[in-house]
Amino acid sequence: MESKDYKLNDIVEMRKPHPCSTKSKLFEIVRLGADIKIKCCGCGNVIMLPRNDFNKKAKKVIS
Repeated sequence: MESKDYKLNDIVEMRKPHPCSTKSKLFEIVRLGADIKIKCCGCGNVIMLPRNDFNKKAKKVIS
């Protein structure tokens, strides 16, 4: 990810799609901290990742 600055409720495109039926790559940031909680924009499932893993897996901030 080229810019490491993101805020609450930003939409982020990840490198791999979520394995739900919609195969969405878009996630909304729900919580920021040492861990980052993201919600799939396709199915609504919530995933919690350590900040280092999130920085590696995120591609770009959309909004």
